[in-house]
Amino acid sequence: MSRFELGPAILFCPADRPERFDTALRRADAVILDLEDAVAAGSKQEARGALIEANLDPGRVIVRVNPTGTEDFAADMATLSQTDIRTVMVAKAESPKQLRRIDARFSVVALCETARGVLAAERIAQLDNVVALMWGAEDLVASLGGSSSRKPNGRYRDVARAARARVLLAAGGHGRAAIDAVHLDIADHKRLRIEAMDAAASGFAATACIHPGQVEVIRAAYRPDDGALAWARDVLAAADGRRGVFTHEGRMVDEPVLRHARALVHRAEADTPGG
Repeated sequence: MSRFELGPAILFCPADRPERFDTALRRADAVILDLEDAVAAGSKQEARGALIEANLDPGRVIVRVNPTGTEDFAADMATLSQTDIRTVMVAKAESPKQLRRIDARFSVVALCETARGVLAAERIAQLDNVVALMWGAEDLVASLGGSSSRKPNGRYRDVARAARARVLLAAGGHGRAAIDAVHLDIADHKRLRIEAMDAAASGFAATACIHPGQVEVIRAAYRPDDGALAWARDVLAAADGRRGVFTHEGRMVDEPVLRHARALVHRAEADTPGG
């Protein structure tokens, strides 16, 4: 199983808009070319043709395919077999059994965006072909019969927050990456920044987005500030040659604290726009 190392800003792009492909890939760390909800039923065949004709770096492209068990899923996978793209995001992932059957040439990002999918997240994360899990708020609430994933103040409702945490725990518990959900209010950079900063601090590997203007907000949120980075490097230097717990600048330092420091340094070193 390959590791998922794309991020932190992953931009969705409709697969039937090939004129946007190159720009999206230049702006973001990776691109999700969407064959599912972003493409009308009558345009899906056109979108598949655009994927075959596209000349993109396959290492930075994910294709969101339609749910397993549908005719569109079969057509999507047949299309991708004619390309060099080998990472698929499976929409409305719910069945570990069906995900396991996906062609072994492909790495899978499981999009757990329904109540059944969130409840199955831990079993899905155990699959050998799954490299990452993502959650989605709007389909989740729709699957419950609800009408809004957010409160009037813009914050997620408790059920969405619970799903987010469950998918993150399932991914982390089995060594998979976790991708945070998109923020639909394109102009609300303040809330996006708050949520992306929380995602980075909580352990998400990336945040998905729907507009190029959101990319830099997410990158900045995942980028450690100078003070945090200086602390991380200082405490790691102080740990060099030591064994076990020690005190540094009045604070107890043990292995979990050192892992936090390593994570900050890793995020800083990975902060290279455009991958």
